[in-house]
Amino acid sequence: MGHIRANIVLYGALFANLGIAVAKFVAAAISGSSSMLSEGVHSLVDSGNQLLLLHGQARAKRPPDNRHPFGYGRELYFWAFVVAILIFAVGAGISIYEGWTHIAQPEPLRDPTINYVVLAIAFLLEGASWTIAVRKFDAGRNGQSWWHAILQSKDPAGFIVLLEDSAALAGLLIAATGIWFSHWTGDARIDGLASIAIGLILTAVAMLLAREAKELLIGEAADLALVASIWRIVEAHPEISAVNHVRTIHTAPDSIFVAVSADFEDELRMGQAEALIEAIENELKAALPAISSIYIRPEKREDAVVQTQGIPF
Repeated sequence: MGHIRANIVLYGALFANLGIAVAKFVAAAISGSSSMLSEGVHSLVDSGNQLLLLHGQARAKRPPDNRHPFGYGRELYFWAFVVAILIFAVGAGISIYEGWTHIAQPEPLRDPTINYVVLAIAFLLEGASWTIAVRKFDAGRNGQSWWHAILQSKDPAGFIVLLEDSAALAGLLIAATGIWFSHWTGDARIDGLASIAIGLILTAVAMLLAREAKELLIGEAADLALVASIWRIVEAHPEISAVNHVRTIHTAPDSIFVAVSADFEDELRMGQAEALIEAIENELKAALPAISSIYIRPEKREDAVVQTQGIPF
């Protein structure tokens, strides 16, 4: 169900941005507005980004094989990093370049009416896409602040669309303001400044997305609440004298690999230990469905490197 909701968010944003991009380019051609041209490029880049994320989702769902025994889930993180690069190189780069060009060589002002019409329609469509993205992301926040939820999220498709749509709404307001002030003052350079401001917003979004995609590519641990649950389930078995460490890594947004080092009671026989490990694995998978693979290693406490990930003994 979460996959279906994520696709609804991506398809909604894709169709909205394609229509908006065409309208913005037409308006920019008629009015000669630099900020409107930047907005057209912005919407076109966003459309390409949604296609890349849909492609990444499809590639990430391929089953494990000999070359990738833990599956292809992290391929989605690669495409999220590509999206961040495109936002920076194409969206922000062209916006800043167009703005600087129009400041250096201002074009004569034309009737801005079509710009306002297109911006109003774009704001409604972007607002609808943004509302869908907010509702989807909000459903998974679990009481966290918005900023913390974005930093902790393991599903880049959700927060990328949210940030893109937020940047798009801000860009629309800046473009409208720049066009209005340009005509009010008679200075076309203000429209160029608005284009540069849009580019700077896209730069900030691209840097944030690149940072998050990099962390996911390197391999992020599961959240501390899930690690604590694993710790409690393993430690609750009387045959376990101590849990040395619980290490986790996301192999996909909804798939987690778990490695547990635990000190087993000395009198436990090999067959009993094997049965215990199987029972713990079944219990963990039943309690925490996101766990895809589990490795439990019997290890003396004094020989283990104790790592709690913030979880007390």
